[in-house]
Amino acid sequence: MVCMVSRTGRHLQRYDNLGRRQVVGCIPYRYKSSSDGTMTDDLEVLVISSQKCQKMMFPKGGWELDESREEAALRESLEEAGVLGNVECELGKWDFISKSHGTFYEGYMFPLLVKEELDFWPEQNLRQRTWVKLLLLFFTSSIEHLKMTSEFQFIDLLFPLIVFR
Repeated sequence: MVCMVSRTGRHLQRYDNLGRRQVVGCIPYRYKSSSDGTMTDDLEVLVISSQKCQKMMFPKGGWELDESREEAALRESLEEAGVLGNVECELGKWDFISKSHGTFYEGYMFPLLVKEELDFWPEQNLRQRTWVKLLLLFFTSSIEHLKMTSEFQFIDLLFPLIVFR
């Protein structure tokens, strides 16, 4: 059974020693299926709409005291994108500033091999989700409907990990 309510509040939120809120995110990906159901070599990543602006982004959110980074990444992917899967090795850490609040954040990003895409999820009425071919993100600097956010820097780290297994 899947929880259909997103966590809210900051009472369990983690902060680093500089007072930056710690966030964790995922790059959900899958191998596209052909019309006969067999897996192809075509890779797709899942992006979701921001609640605050027209940007597309990867699922990410607060890392809380009662969970590991991997658990937080999986929870955020479920809450924001409605996908479940296998959280893989950490891609790295990045620091960023919230444009809307001017707040500093420390973030950690993981690949998520999607095993299940849910029909119903906690933030389905707040966000759109879109599967995009991975190579399209590499070779297109500006996609009309994708105004990308800072965590897209991890795409170049994801590609070798999943292609050269």
